[in-house]
Amino acid sequence: MSGTSPPPAVSNAALMDAIWDSLAGFYGDFTSAAAGEGLTSSQAKTLTVLRRGPASMRSLATTLHCDASNVTGIIDRLEARSLVRREPSPTDRRVKNVVLTEDGMRTVETVRTGMLATHTALDGLPDADRVALHDLLQRLFATPERGPGTSG
Repeated sequence: MSGTSPPPAVSNAALMDAIWDSLAGFYGDFTSAAAGEGLTSSQAKTLTVLRRGPASMRSLATTLHCDASNVTGIIDRLEARSLVRREPSPTDRRVKNVVLTEDGMRTVETVRTGMLATHTALDGLPDADRVALHDLLQRLFATPERGPGTSG
């Protein structure tokens, strides 16, 4: 015995290509649905993040993988449309939390509902595949803050 394990049935490269293709389709659908609501993809991503609850400007920048100054511009434009509001953090008055308004919640739900290609693809999966996909996606990039079994 050589002690080496056999190569995986599907290479990492093939899995990465499949993830890439899936994400490209998902984000294309997302971007189109967002544009239908007069939003950029960055604005729609921000609303999607805020569906989980209020967030500080700093945590939004981290989650969105962008500079804090970019988040300020995104929030300014969303706030001008009454989709979000800033409010002081209950634990630190120096920190502003961004909160989704009722109009913001309706808008992000409209974007998600408008993702017709994604809904069609997901609706075509049998229940067992939906469960397996959900479980795999929960495990794929699990973090301590957002461990397995959390959903967003």
